[in-house]
Amino acid sequence: MALTDTFAELKNIDGEDFKRLGTSPILLRTGLIAVAMIVTVGLIGNFVIKPQYDKLAIVERKENDLRIKFDREQAKAANRTAYVEQLEEMKKTFNVMLRQLPNKTDIESLLVDLSQTSVASGLEVKYFKPETEVPREFYAEYPIKISVTGQYHQFGQFISGLAALPRIVTLSNIDIAEIRDPNQQAANTSTKLKMDLMATTYRYIDEDE
Repeated sequence: MALTDTFAELKNIDGEDFKRLGTSPILLRTGLIAVAMIVTVGLIGNFVIKPQYDKLAIVERKENDLRIKFDREQAKAANRTAYVEQLEEMKKTFNVMLRQLPNKTDIESLLVDLSQTSVASGLEVKYFKPETEVPREFYAEYPIKISVTGQYHQFGQFISGLAALPRIVTLSNIDIAEIRDPNQQAANTSTKLKMDLMATTYRYIDEDE
């Protein structure tokens, strides 16, 4: 069929031709078939193929997460020996630290050590008062208020003596002030000082407590 004949058929198309699709011009039938195919393909793509692509994307994300988790666990497994050795070393260090914490019966001897350390440093103890114990997770803090008088070098000896004790003792709230004596006349007389501080030691809490 010539192209001019095709155009002529298009000009002759009217509403009645849709009622007689079987005998309608071939161009009309071809166009209707093409439209139907496009609509069908669009419906299949939107309701059948697209959900499958969405599921595929979800599965790919899960696969990627599993790969990351696998690589992480594989790295842990490869370093397991090092982790075990490190854990054992940490346990040993922790046990050493626990041994530095006095138990309930040992706290009194530690208080004596603190008092003797201050006296051995040449200090005059003005105030020495254990405060209320503060329980923590597996240990208890035992604060002690201390007030002593002496010279700077004696304070240094006292603090060095505390650091040399086999038990853990921390110092806080340190306040050093000069003691003014109105009767002190000689210029070459050493100035007397007062030091207030909080010495905190720690006690291991037994499981039965």
